[in-house]
Amino acid sequence: MYHSNGNYEAFANPMPPADAAKKSAYIVGGGLAGLAAAVFMIRDGKMRGNKIHIFEELPIAGGSMDGIKNPQRGFIIRGGREMEAHFETLWDLFRSIPSLENPDVSVLDEFYWLNKSDPSFSHCRAIERRGHRMRDDGKLTLSPTAVRELIDLALMPEEKLQDVQIDQVFGKEFFESNFWLYWATMFAFEPWSSAMEMRRYILRFIHHVGKLADMSALKFTKYNQYESLITPLVRWLESHGVKFHFDTTITNIRVNCKQNKKVAQKIELIKNGRRREIKLTPDDLVFVTNGSITESTTYGDNDTPASQEHELGASWQLWKNMAAQCDEFGHPEKFCENIPDANWVISATITLTDDTVVPYIEKICKKNPHSGSIVSSGPVTIKDSNWLYGFSISRQPHFRAQKSNEIVVWTYGLLSDTLGNYVKKKITECTGAELCAEWLYHIGVPESQIADIAHNRSSTVPSHMPYITTYFMPRAIGDRPRVVPNGSVNLAFIGNYAETERDTVFTTEYSVRTAMEAVYTLLNIARGVPEVFDSCFDIRMLLQSVYYLNDCKKLREIDVPWVMKLLEKQGMKHVHGTYLEQLLRDAKLI
Repeated sequence: MYHSNGNYEAFANPMPPADAAKKSAYIVGGGLAGLAAAVFMIRDGKMRGNKIHIFEELPIAGGSMDGIKNPQRGFIIRGGREMEAHFETLWDLFRSIPSLENPDVSVLDEFYWLNKSDPSFSHCRAIERRGHRMRDDGKLTLSPTAVRELIDLALMPEEKLQDVQIDQVFGKEFFESNFWLYWATMFAFEPWSSAMEMRRYILRFIHHVGKLADMSALKFTKYNQYESLITPLVRWLESHGVKFHFDTTITNIRVNCKQNKKVAQKIELIKNGRRREIKLTPDDLVFVTNGSITESTTYGDNDTPASQEHELGASWQLWKNMAAQCDEFGHPEKFCENIPDANWVISATITLTDDTVVPYIEKICKKNPHSGSIVSSGPVTIKDSNWLYGFSISRQPHFRAQKSNEIVVWTYGLLSDTLGNYVKKKITECTGAELCAEWLYHIGVPESQIADIAHNRSSTVPSHMPYITTYFMPRAIGDRPRVVPNGSVNLAFIGNYAETERDTVFTTEYSVRTAMEAVYTLLNIARGVPEVFDSCFDIRMLLQSVYYLNDCKKLREIDVPWVMKLLEKQGMKHVHGTYLEQLLRDAKLI
C-alpha cells in the first residue's frame, strides 16, 4: 500500500490483484469501516461479493452512523458527523455507490448537488442569556500567548505528546477564548483530551480556521446519515452478494504471532446463544473493528432517564482478548477505562410536534425549520450553560418518515458532572422531558410555557453513551494497533481505534481511510490510497490561518515573537514586489 496525491490515480481502475479469486474475507463490525472495506474488496480487489462475510452484533448495519424510528420511543439520532470537501477516501467510496432516489447518479453526485444548492452557513454559532447571540460571536478572541501555544503545539513532534492532555499544553487564556468554545463543541474535545490528537486536528483542518464560527466549510446529507449513506451502501453490497450475519458476537480472533508473522487462524463467535468457530487459512482475510464509541448505549424516554448501568460491551472485550495475544494489537484499557466524569455521555433527540418553538429557532438560526434548508449548519453552543449544552437542527425532514408538523432536534452536553441551569440535576439524571425543558429555557421560551411543551408538544429520547469520548483519551504511540500490524499475513484493524498517520479520529474519513488502507495492503492493490489533504504544507493555508487566528489583524498588528523576529531580520522592504508580498496580500496580512 502507498499514498498518492493528485488525480492521476484518483480515477484509475487498478488491475485485478494476483490471487484475488482465492481470497475470502471476514469483517467484524457492520459500521462504516466494515462496509467500506467490503466495497473496496469488490470494486478494487475484484473479489466476489459472496466470499465476503460481515458480522454485526446488532440486528442492523451502520454502527455509530445511526438514525432510526424506534416503534416505542420515536426518532433517535445519537449524533452526527460533520463532513468537508477534503475527505478524500470517503468521496472515493461514494462515487461508486448509486443513489437510492436516482440510481443513474452516485451518492457523491447527489450529495454534491445538494450542498451546492443549499450550502452550510451558520448565522449564530453560540448563544447566551437565554437565546441571545453571544456578544463577540464570530471572533476567535485568542490572546498572543494562546496563539503562540497553538503554534508551539503544531510544531511539536507526536513523540513528545504521548499521554499528554490538552490542559497540559495550554494556559487559562486559551480556555477562555471563543476558539476553544467553538473547537471543543464542534469536535467534542475536553480539557483532559489527548494533546496528540488536538495537534493532528490543528494540522488536518488548518484550512478551516477562518470558518470555525460560520461553519461554511461543512457539508451535510439530505436525511440522517443512516438513510443517506449507510442504506445505499448496504443495498449495493447486498446486490453483489455480500453475506450479512446480524445478532452475531465475535468473542475472539486466534492469531499465530510466531516467527515474525501474524496469521489469523480461527474466529470464535456466538450466534443465537450457541458458540461456533470458523477455521481460517492465510487466504482468509480478517478485518476487525476494534472498540466502539456507541457500544453499550442505553436509552430513556420522555419520563425516564437513560440508564447509567452498562457492561463493557462485545467490541471492547474482543479487543482485550486480541490484545492479550500480542502487544502490537494495542492497549484497549487506555480508552475504555478510567474515563473522566467531566465528559460528554448524554445526547438527546427532541421531536417537536407543532410549531410553538419555531419562532425561537428562527430568531437564533435565521432559518425556518420547514424551509427544507439546513437550519443551524452544525452545533449552536449555549455558552452560559452549566452542561455546556448545545443543539443542532439539520434539514427537515431529517427522517423520511417524519410528519410535516414534526421537527427533529439533536442536543448534547459536554459536562456531565454539573447541575443544569433550569433543571437542577446532572444531565445523566434527566428524563427526556427535563432535557427538552433545559433546551427550551436556554433558547428563550418563557418559563410558563416550558413544562407544557416538554411534556405535551414534544417527545425526547435520551441516549447514554459511556464510551462516546474515548477516541480522545490521552494515548501513547502503540496504544492503537496499526491498520496492518507488522508481519501480518491476513489480519487488519479498521475504524477509529486503528492507527494510521496524520488523519484524525471521530470522522467518517478515518473509518473509510483505515478500511481502504487495510484492503489495499492485504490484497496488494496497485493503486494509491489518496493521502490526507496537505493543507498543513501549503504556505497559503498557513498564512491564512495566521490572519484568522489573530481575528483578521494585519501582520504589523500581530504581536507574535516569531513573526516579529522575521520582520526584524528581513524587513518588509525586502519582500516588496516579490511573490512573498503577493502571498501576504492574498492572505490579507498586508
